[in-house]
Amino acid sequence: MQGFTTIDFVILVVYLAAVLLAGLYFAKKEMKGKEYFKGDGTIPWWVTSVSIFATLLSPISFLSLAGNSYAGTWLMWFAQLGMILAIPLTIRFFLPIYSGLDIDTAYHYLELRFKSKGLRVLGAVMFIIYQVGRMSIIMYLPCMVLGSLTGINVNLLIIIMGVIAIIYSYTGGLKSVLWTDFIQGSVLLIGVTFALVFLIAHIDGGLSSVFRVLSSEGKFLASDQPVFEINFLKDSVFLMIVGAGFNTMGSYVSSQDIVQRFTTTTDTKKLNKMMLTNGALSIFIATVFYLIGTGLYVFYQQNTLPPAAAQDQIFASYIAFELPVGVTGLLLAAIYAASQSTLSTGLNSVAASWTLDIQARLSKRELSFEKQTKIGQYVSLIVGIFSIVVSMVLANGGVKSAYEWFNGFMGLVLGILIGTFILGAFTKTANTFGATLAFIAASAVMVGIKYFAPSGSVSIWSYSLISIAVSLAVGIPASLIWRNIKKDTSVPESNTTIYKYQ
Repeated sequence: MQGFTTIDFVILVVYLAAVLLAGLYFAKKEMKGKEYFKGDGTIPWWVTSVSIFATLLSPISFLSLAGNSYAGTWLMWFAQLGMILAIPLTIRFFLPIYSGLDIDTAYHYLELRFKSKGLRVLGAVMFIIYQVGRMSIIMYLPCMVLGSLTGINVNLLIIIMGVIAIIYSYTGGLKSVLWTDFIQGSVLLIGVTFALVFLIAHIDGGLSSVFRVLSSEGKFLASDQPVFEINFLKDSVFLMIVGAGFNTMGSYVSSQDIVQRFTTTTDTKKLNKMMLTNGALSIFIATVFYLIGTGLYVFYQQNTLPPAAAQDQIFASYIAFELPVGVTGLLLAAIYAASQSTLSTGLNSVAASWTLDIQARLSKRELSFEKQTKIGQYVSLIVGIFSIVVSMVLANGGVKSAYEWFNGFMGLVLGILIGTFILGAFTKTANTFGATLAFIAASAVMVGIKYFAPSGSVSIWSYSLISIAVSLAVGIPASLIWRNIKKDTSVPESNTTIYKYQ
């Protein structure tokens, strides 16, 4: 058990320096307005696809997926299969709309569909609050783990991570973010795959021992786990796949950090390739993580547990104490990379949403492209510094539970947005009044279920389904009533609904 050595530290430092230099290399010196938020049209689709993958795979997932299968079963792996539902639905219904409209942001769609600046601003505000909170906790948790394994001060790790992400987000805009995401996503894929191969090679009996445990000890799926329940409010494997599918579709459709990737091109064939490649990478890496978790369960039945071997730290502990010198530094850098990818994406997406969805909508004068770029840069700088400060408070203040409640609440409300997007895309009758009322109703119902319903009475995997059902059940009648009262016979622009593309 060699732990984190000087060589590993040097590799970590070199890696971080390389990422910073790469971000600066891909930065375009003279950006004009939306190039800062949408790129300059030269970014290959495969780079964007890996960037989506790196954004969705947060470091929390990196640390917890292997821990889940190590301590329990593969039950949560089935949530990844939701991609099989989310990707075809997004490709079939939403990407043609987004491509045809050439939207600037996710919430630009709400303005075009409902002719409402208010709905656009509302969507943007909810996203920004959620994303700032998410960035803070995504810096805090991995740095706590890395600090305990490497001995490096947690505050220093947070500052370094934040400063590097701020520099290339500020100077290079989306182009730098996408290319550095590609590099970091590639490091993660290669490094984690190597860790699995190395682990299997050092287990007595190899891969056959892992599969034997999966089949004979109930590590794949517990015998009492229901596969299907007629009551969709109750947990089942089927509900997990469907619920996770709609959750993921919500990210693809209504979360600016993902939709921003779709704005880099209007070529639907490239967009489809992005989606399919991202889905394949996500399911592949989830499977690798779960195999690692079960492999670690077998490995530590045959060997001594390392220090700091808590469930969510078991993989990081294995990296620090079992992998060869040098590889340890690279793999811990991959954990850091997962954080930086999510952070840099968050900074640029928040800057885009604030500038284009809020400031440009509320400004009395039209903002020039140069002004948009400057505002975006200042927002990414201010938000980055604020996120660093919040992360350091979390690391030193013991306010984790309150913060997780806040972050979970905002994530819940942001998820409700998917109901508004579906209401707009799938109906011609929905209007601003109906969409606003639907958003309020869905928010009230979901907050009531999450925080006031008896614990365990409603499966978390049914949340998205309930939210969508409430949005449609309230939004359609409310819109019809409003139309009758106002004698409104207007119809939405044809390219804002799915019916033009059928």
